[in-house]
Amino acid sequence: MKKILALSFIIISFQNIFSQETTTRKDSLQGGLRPERTCFDVLRYDLNIKVNPDEKSVVGYNDISFKVVDNTSKIQLDLFDNMQVDSIVFNSEKLNYKREFNAVFINFPTSLKIGTNEKIRFYYSGKPIIAKNAPWDGGFIFTKDGQGKPWVGVACQGTGASLWYPVKDSQSDEPDFGATIKVAVPNGLMEVSNGRLIGSEDLKNGYTRWDWEVKNPINTYSINVSVGDYVSIHENYKGLDLDYYVLRQNEVAAKIHFEEVKPMMDCFQSKFGPYPFASDSYKLVETPYLGMEHQSAVAYGNKYVNGYLGTDRSGTGIGLLFDYIIIHESGHEWFGNNITSKDSADMWIHEGFTCYTENVFVECQFGYEKGQQYVNGCKRNIDNVSPIIGPYGVNKEGSGDMYEKGALLLNTLRHVVNDDDKWWKLFLKYSETFHNKIIDTEAVISFFNTETGMNLTPIFNQYLRHASIPKLELRKSKGKLGLRWKTDEPKFNMPIDLKVNGKKYRFYPTTTWVTTKYKINKLEEVEVLTNDFYIDVN
Repeated sequence: MKKILALSFIIISFQNIFSQETTTRKDSLQGGLRPERTCFDVLRYDLNIKVNPDEKSVVGYNDISFKVVDNTSKIQLDLFDNMQVDSIVFNSEKLNYKREFNAVFINFPTSLKIGTNEKIRFYYSGKPIIAKNAPWDGGFIFTKDGQGKPWVGVACQGTGASLWYPVKDSQSDEPDFGATIKVAVPNGLMEVSNGRLIGSEDLKNGYTRWDWEVKNPINTYSINVSVGDYVSIHENYKGLDLDYYVLRQNEVAAKIHFEEVKPMMDCFQSKFGPYPFASDSYKLVETPYLGMEHQSAVAYGNKYVNGYLGTDRSGTGIGLLFDYIIIHESGHEWFGNNITSKDSADMWIHEGFTCYTENVFVECQFGYEKGQQYVNGCKRNIDNVSPIIGPYGVNKEGSGDMYEKGALLLNTLRHVVNDDDKWWKLFLKYSETFHNKIIDTEAVISFFNTETGMNLTPIFNQYLRHASIPKLELRKSKGKLGLRWKTDEPKFNMPIDLKVNGKKYRFYPTTTWVTTKYKINKLEEVEVLTNDFYIDVN
């Protein structure tokens, strides 16, 4: 388990009350932290399975090693109820268990003692859910490549890793000592998972097993399986192993297109620190769906074109200067995989920061003005109809605005700080401080408050906990400029830069009207710098 930094007990408790009114027992079983989950800390997963593309089935087991942190005779693991529990073995004896929706409550014959390390083997089988529109819905994808050969992938973020393997399906716990993923697939195909390939073995039954090892803690939805007629492309760039697994017919295109990884790594490592999973290597794996941030095995399905399947999400043209999936999903290696939110309600910690990495890459490659043009172009993708933060404890995310609105919040904070040297040092320190940790929104806010020496809490709250963005109201009062903020958040007081008659000034409005010393004949003489601050103006 990564060390959890959780400072928001009161807020979480309030939201849990709300979630109980609007969600189900099934949701709370998947998203909640009850004693059967918090009593143990996962140390390691060791998966050993067979994937049959013709039957669309999975069979095998997961060895789950864990440390007991509270005396207990019962723990909760998770496996979707369409999958079969074949048996659960502990010290050579089969354990009793009870299933409730997708939760599996396992009973031990005697109490497990605090401080002991234990291991169970969980045998299972079945036909996992087939995704209808991966990666936006969770499940397996069983299809064929352009040569008619089987091509298999899985994406399960949000839906839950337990849709295809038994696991403690909570972002609050990751295996301290990584995992092994051993997957047997039909001969002639290759299987790619996270970490490094440690060997393969012909099982003499028409299947070859591919063995992968992950040395770092890993969030459960990142553990992955990809099967295809893959070829491997390898190079070492400035000491970092880069590995690409692509369909055989795309080898030439991949060698050219994936050159973008190198300037991306230069940019991200300069801004966010060293690539977090160098011991597991960096990989791009071609998949039959658009993409996903699987740790050290980033899923790539953008068809070797720039933009987002050849389109520009920003509408500025700048989004066509880079491959959205390479940049965005790789950005998650720092924000989402390395720094993980404890609860899916705080997924903006993954998506807002990662969406901002797109802007950072544009700025690295093409300069500040292009970066600002790109991030502001992305405003068109924001609805501002529901809060970014969702209900806690029920496996529910907040608004999809967490992406672009989260990025624009960070861009706004950059201009609130108003010192780029300080901003980039702060951003690097954020990555270093929370390296390999699980955090919540309150930890993020506390960090930014401390490092800036400013009270940014009202700003974070307005953008994250309310649907609307701040509105700056201007008026002419006795020949002078007057202004105030109109917000949901009380005591909102974000500084703002305006140009008055062409000259730039910083103002410190509150939610109460203030008349400034600046004389104006008409409001048209005032320019609000809305490219620097994501706000409405009235």
